Amino acid sequence: MRTSAGWSDACILNVSSRGALIHAKRPITQGSVVELRHGDHVIVGRVVWREGAKAGLQSEHRLPIEQILSLSSSAELRISGAPVRHGERRRRPRSHEQSRMRSRSVEFASVVIIAIALSSAVFALVDEAFAAPLARVSAALGVQDASASSR
Repeated sequence: MRTSAGWSDACILNVSSRGALIHAKRPITQGSVVELRHGDHVIVGRVVWREGAKAGLQSEHRLPIEQILSLSSSAELRISGAPVRHGERRRRPRSHEQSRMRSRSVEFASVVIIAIALSSAVFALVDEAFAAPLARVSAALGVQDASASSR
């Protein structure tokens, strides 16, 4: 099951031509859109009621009840080996929040790099602009330049 919070497990308790009764581990808000994957079938429905972990979904399209029920009794689902993965293939599904935080980090790093480059350029310009007048003031005062004496 996929909601706005991401992927989680759910159990289809009942199915009709226009909806389904599910038991979900995560709480689902009433009015939200839920995507259920059962085998090759994708059921998209709106949560019309919720009571505890159970929720009633209303589908926009007619559901193929016979195909969904025959898939539930198929041999593929009774194998006790590794589970068959349908839908999301990633170990950790991507979320909008993770993508948003990653893009904000890249944006922040870019701003920092640009600020460092600009401040270095401004420092170099100010140093160059004040180098000649400060050298004349030092010469007039008779102060010996420390960098010139080390040469």
